[in-house]
Amino acid sequence: MDLKEIKAVIDLMTRNGLSEFELEKGDFKLRVKRGPGGEWVTTTTPVAHAAPVSHHVQAASNPAIAASAAPTPEAPVASANASLSQIVSPMVGTFYRSPSPDSAPYIDVGQEVQEETVVCIIEAMKVMNEIKAETRGVIVEVLAQNGKPVEFGKPLFAVRPV
Repeated sequence: MDLKEIKAVIDLMTRNGLSEFELEKGDFKLRVKRGPGGEWVTTTTPVAHAAPVSHHVQAASNPAIAASAAPTPEAPVASANASLSQIVSPMVGTFYRSPSPDSAPYIDVGQEVQEETVVCIIEAMKVMNEIKAETRGVIVEVLAQNGKPVEFGKPLFAVRPV
């Protein structure tokens, strides 16, 4: 499946109000999901590869979809403990650990997270985007600084899978 076909799927999803779509075709699996900030995240998994390859496609202001796509890093934390994984930034923006300056952080070191657990907010273009863990595990380290800019793919948290 090429990028043109993936864009066609996203366009159909937009026109029909769908937020998630999954397709398996032989040894190929495609998953398209709309994130909290309106961005599209696609994951393709060929059976020959162990790790999925993700692409982040930003939705345009109209139903047409922007043509940009970039791979999401899936690398483990570079440390002595190779069993750790990372939660990485899905976008460029400002990293915030809590919903407001007076609030407690969404998560702290030692806390267990599930796939749907909100771990932080990334502000991009005056929009606050809640970032979910998308993995199960225990937070062992916060890798980004509160209130500081983050790049796409920058590690935010180190997670020990459970």
